[in-house]
Order: sequence, then C-alpha cells, then structure tokens
Amino acid sequence: MRLPIGGGIAAVAFVFSTLVTTGCTTMPAAENVKLVTEEFMVPAVDPGIQLYVRNKRPEGMTRFTKDNIVLFVHGATYPAETSFDLKLDGISWMEYIASRGYDVYLVDVRGFSRSTRPPEMDQPAANNAPIVRTDVAAKDVGAAVDFIRQRRGVDKINLLGWSWGTRIMSHYTINNNEKVNKLGLYATGWMREGGKSLTDSGAAKLGAYRMVTVAQAKERKGFGLPPGKHLDLMPDAWFNAWAEATFATDPWGAKQNPPVIRAPNGSTQDTRDYFGAGKMQYDPANVKVPTLIIVAEQDSDTPPYMARGYFERLTAAPYKRLVVIGDGTHSVIMEKNRMQLFREVQLFLDEPMTHK
Repeated sequence: MRLPIGGGIAAVAFVFSTLVTTGCTTMPAAENVKLVTEEFMVPAVDPGIQLYVRNKRPEGMTRFTKDNIVLFVHGATYPAETSFDLKLDGISWMEYIASRGYDVYLVDVRGFSRSTRPPEMDQPAANNAPIVRTDVAAKDVGAAVDFIRQRRGVDKINLLGWSWGTRIMSHYTINNNEKVNKLGLYATGWMREGGKSLTDSGAAKLGAYRMVTVAQAKERKGFGLPPGKHLDLMPDAWFNAWAEATFATDPWGAKQNPPVIRAPNGSTQDTRDYFGAGKMQYDPANVKVPTLIIVAEQDSDTPPYMARGYFERLTAAPYKRLVVIGDGTHSVIMEKNRMQLFREVQLFLDEPMTHK
C-alpha cells in the first residue's frame, strides 16, 4: 500500500504491522509488543538520489520526543537492514529497541541496498574514482535526520552508527550538534596503528566500488580468531541467514557466479587518506553531545585501541562512556553475545540526561 507523506519532504511509505513475540531465553519475558513498520524513499540533498529509510515503532505510539527517536546507519560494506533489522533468535536489534517504546529508524546511504546506486556502479569499477566518501554519506544521513525531525516535530534525535557508520555519524554530529540528542558509536573507526585494513591491502589503486563474495565475507568473520572460534560466536545458521538476506539486496550481484555484493569505495579511500595515514578527518573534540563508545574485545576491524583513542579526544561531550564487550568481534551485533551490546546501548538511551 502506497501512502504519500505530507510536509515539505516528499517520500513514499509502505506500512506493515508485526507482532514481536520471542521465546528467546536471553530476552525479558515481556516482549509481546505489536510493532508497526513503515518504509520510505527520502530524497537526498543531491537531485536524483533517493534514500531507503525504514521505521519500526510500537503500534499506537503517539508521543515522539528527542529522547525516544533513534536513527541507525550501517558500515562500509553491508546495508543497515540486514544488520540492524536481522531477526536472530526471534528478534532484531531494531525490534529490541522499538519494543521498549522507541521510534526507530535505519537509513541506507547511496550505493547501498534500495537507495539509489550512483551511475558509476553500472560501469566497471576501474573506470571511476572511489564514490560515496564519508562527507557524502553524512549528507545522506542529514537528509534522513531532517525527514524524521520534520515528521515528528522534534528538534533533535539520537544517532547510532556501526563501523564506517561511526565515522559518518561523527562527521554529521560535529557539523550538526544542535540536531543530535545522544550519539552511540559501535565498533568505532579511528587512527590505525600500522598494518592494513581488513577490506584494503593498500596495494592497488582503488576503483569506484569493490565486490565481495559470500566466501570472502565468511573468511573475514573468522579473521584473527582461533580455529573454529567464529562458529562458537556465530553459528552457521546465523551466518547463512545474514548472507542470504544481505546478498539479496544487490540484484545485479545476486546474478553473478559466484554471487557478490557491491560496496562503494569512498570509505576505503578516506581510510587511506586520513585514518591509515595518521591524519584526522574530523576531531572528536568537536562532538558536544553525550556519547557512548562500545567495542568488542576481539574486533580486528576496529580494535579496542581505536575506541580508546577516539574516547580520549571526546573533551567537549557533556558526558561519555566507553564499554568493551568480552568474547565478541566486529560483528558482535549478530553473535551469541549480541544481547550485551543491545543492553549497554539501551541503558545509554534510557538513562536521563544527567548533564544538560
């Protein structure tokens, strides 16, 4: 069902209703909350670009404030919907937050999932320079933030980012502190101490985008872990559910043999130009909102030292917190200890603003 959304920002919504019920032993018993799902295509600042936005909230919810609205953005390779809204053991992280009385959104920036793919992605990658740099992605987040603010009549909302999404949300917040209530950063990217990123050997000139296979994704999940440990953290059934949902978001890639998912290389070029070269693309000292930094101890993509480095520069935040989750990796969002991540972020969202 298509419903036009009124106001100054044009969008199309698709409305669904879902009853969240779970028998998961790691969840509180009172999870029988009926949720409403809406999907929007929101115009970006740049003409011709549409951004996919999903919303989940309790049915009948009528009170919307800066404290109970959350927007999530994804990392550098995979879309938001198959991480933030992937059902494992009966519930997704998006549903976990929404079932606690929140109006929850996710956005895919251009080049990902159902958002507009730049024309460079229809050409061989080598034909163009890396696309969708962090500043461009931050503009896309800004379009989603303004859409939500206008829709709900609030001046600010909470932001949550994973991996590259922490850099996107940081970049956006530093330039728009007045629109951000709280900032949550999970697997925070920052200065790299030697070595290369897991997604970039640094040996070759980057094209507009890269292609990743399921086998490569699985290998990366186990990087740096003892043999078999990744299966303990993320059972094959969970990985397969994630892979099936994720690789289906790239229709062109799904037709390749083997199937691939395409990801813009802008974030990788930014890592080469800034974080991998010891240069700040932005300064966390300019974040002026309450901030949570959370990382898993076995994260090889964005190791805990990055979180500590970022945390130390958060000198203007009214208050800040650094949390390390044991027995987890960069993908703890979909591992057996995911509830530790969910609960720590929820505590941060739920607690009253102790400094204003």
